[in-house]
This record gives sequence, structure tokens and C-alpha cells, in this order.
Amino acid sequence: MDQESISQCASSSISKNDETKSLEDNDNENESIESRKGKRHMEKNEDKNVDSARKISKKDDLELQIGFGGFPIDALSRQESGSSSRQIYKKPREVELRLGTSVVPMIPPPQLVNIYDLNADADPLLDALGRDPSIICLARCPRYYYASIASINRSFRQLIKSGELFKKRSNDKLVEHWVYFSCNVKLNWEAFDPICNKWMRLPEGNANEFFERLDKESMAVGTQLLVLGNGLEGQIIYKYNLLTNSWSLGHLMNTPRCLFGSASLGNIAIFAGGVDRKGKILDVVERYNSETEAWETLPSLLKPRKMASGVFMDNKFYLIGGIGLDMKPLKCGEVYDKGWTEIPNMWPIGGGNSAAPPLLAVVNNELYAADPTMMELNRYSKSNNKWDTIGRLPESTHNINGWGMAFRGCGERVIVIGGPRATNDTHVAIYSWIPSEGPPQWTMIGWKKSDKFVYNCAIMGC
Repeated sequence: MDQESISQCASSSISKNDETKSLEDNDNENESIESRKGKRHMEKNEDKNVDSARKISKKDDLELQIGFGGFPIDALSRQESGSSSRQIYKKPREVELRLGTSVVPMIPPPQLVNIYDLNADADPLLDALGRDPSIICLARCPRYYYASIASINRSFRQLIKSGELFKKRSNDKLVEHWVYFSCNVKLNWEAFDPICNKWMRLPEGNANEFFERLDKESMAVGTQLLVLGNGLEGQIIYKYNLLTNSWSLGHLMNTPRCLFGSASLGNIAIFAGGVDRKGKILDVVERYNSETEAWETLPSLLKPRKMASGVFMDNKFYLIGGIGLDMKPLKCGEVYDKGWTEIPNMWPIGGGNSAAPPLLAVVNNELYAADPTMMELNRYSKSNNKWDTIGRLPESTHNINGWGMAFRGCGERVIVIGGPRATNDTHVAIYSWIPSEGPPQWTMIGWKKSDKFVYNCAIMGC
């Protein structure tokens, strides 16, 4: 090589070194400026098995990567490993929060979580969004997915168990009404979500053997399902807690009884009338608070009665029908508003001593009744204290004098649940009608195999 070529190569090498040094000086200067502003340098995570969140230079797109429950979504690690199973999306000046395959754009938080340990108690989602915004978002998720949310980590599980989400849902009027019913004498219940058309089987409770053999009554109040019955030594109440997905013994009534009329509104339920263990018909009324789990005795009924039905309408508790002291059906009703007022001839339908208690449902403060004998649907007129027939019940709902068929108000719907009509018909069907002008048009929204009719049914709204 001649002298002129050697000189040109040396000059080129010196030029490149100067350019590299200049770039390094600029980077050092930028880092120095960020340090003076209190900003942290990007930390390196050498362990590729740990999901992480990385802070990226302002020159690049800002992206927050979080992995949950064994589903790593570290974009950089995936690129390093050659994975191309999912395209990496980047949006300038945004943060992308990825759970599984979902991508949710959001405003960058003031401080990014640098490294996420799957075994840690801290929750990067709650830390990144802030607790209050996280609760606002999660409160709007369908109830059906809360079990999955609770399985993400300990922080989410504690959030579900605390009941804070359900309080937020109640305050924001985001209540969902689910159907809970049992076709078994044991503590074997199922729940149906009429909005998502999803089924959920509750864990089976370990009930007293004597309790299982006798008739039971049920009531959903707040986030609890109460199943009331009798054991060998007296009344037993089993309580299912939605927050913990478990059964336990509940607090007993001040005056234990059965065959009462009851209804719930939010976290309050009222139980009126009934009979004691000796068969005496009572006028006792008690109010149960699901938050305190306390029973409070209210003023007595004007007329003792058993096998009546209760509803809440216009924020007032109504007790309708039933059997009186003379063992004859009562046609009057009573309404409680800091005291009892009798409503004569409120229940002229009657059904006799062998009939089930009145099948009532309230939707949008309108009272409906099912006539299982004529298979007709009636609506109550509050202005003239009169019942009007507005249509038919679903023909496939089998019952015996009203027993074996459930009729309830479920949010904006009237729900009818019927069991099998014949020995070769082994299913339970759920029918729904959203009240409107004209005769009811029933839609089957749920279907479940069962060789028995419906023993108990309750509607939980939370």
C-alpha cells in the first residue's frame, strides 16, 4: 500500500472515532441533565425469566410491559428470544398496559414500576393507575369475571374480598342481578347471569343432615345468600358469602321461625310472620342487615300470618296473602313505612291451604303475580287496588299448585323458572320478559339439565 492510501485510511479512522466520541458525550450530557432533574436511569434486568416493566428513552416510544399469573408479556424479551407470536404495537407518548392479549392505552403514570416480581404483594396495575382509578375500572367489569380477577395476585384477591368494588358498584348504580336456585335438598346451588348468559356452580356447603331433609327458605341480601331451615335442636341458617365464595353458619333470628314472607332491598331484608317450632302463627317482624349481620325486631304485623309473600315496592315493604289464625287464606295485604297499614282485598286470587305462597315479582316498581292454576300473568294497579290479566305464563313451566316454579323480579326482567313436566323431561328452563306495552313475550335465556324441580330461588343484586 502506498503512502497516500495509508494517509487516507488514518484520516477516516480518526474521523469515525471523533464522531463516536461526540455521540457518547451527548448521551452522557443527556444523562447528566436527567440526573439533575431527578430522573432515574433505565435499569437493566438480566434475568429473562422475570416479567418486567422498562423505562425507554424519550427518543423512543414509551411502553409499560406488565405480566400477570404466569403469562409473560415482556416485549423486549420476546424479541430477544425470536418470538413472533404477537405483533408489538407502539404508540408515541403513550403507555400500553397489556394483560394477556389485551392492549389498553392510558396516560403515563408519574412513576413507572421497574421490575415486577410474581411473588410480590405489590400490584403494578394498582400502582400505575392509582387505586381509585383502578377501582373505577374494575367496578365496571361484569361480575362473572371477578373470580378471574381475584386469581391474578394477592392484591386483587384482597380487593374483591374487601367488598369495596361492590360498594362502588352500588353507589354508581352498576348493580347486576343474578338468579340463584337449587334443585337439590342439599346446600347445592347454582347461579345464572342473565346478562352474559353464564352459569356458575357454588361450592357445596357441608350442611347438617337433619337440616337437609326438611323444607328450607332462602333470601339473597347484599352479597350474601341465606338458607334458613331447622336442625335437630332448632333453627339453622347457612350463609353463602359471594366475596369469599364460601359457606358458613349465619346468625340466628331473635325469634326463630319458618314459613315467613320476606324481601330484600340492598343490604336490608325484612322477614315477617311465619310459624314457630310448635306451629303457632306469628306476627313477628325482623330486619336483617347483611353488613352488620344483625337482626332487629320491628313493630308487629296487624294480623298474624304464615305462608305470605313479601316484596319491596317504592322503597316500602309489602306483605301479601298468606294463612291467618283461623287457617283461612287472607285476602288483605300490609305495607310497612315506619308502621303497618292494612290494604283490604289486595290479594283476591287466593290459593287455599295447599297452594304455594303468592308468586310475586316487582320490576320498575310495578307488581306482577303469576297465577299457576290458570297459567296467567297479572299486574297490580296501585291506583285502584286491582289486578289485571295481561298475558300468559310460559307453557312449559311445570308446577303443582305453584310449588316447583320460581317467579321473581330480576333487575329489569321478570323471571320464570320451571322444572321438568314429565319423567323423561330432565331440564330446568329460565324464561325472561322485559315489561313493555302489550302481552308478555317470553324468551328462554337459560337451560340446565335437572331431574328435579326448583326447591329454592333467590335474586342477588350487587
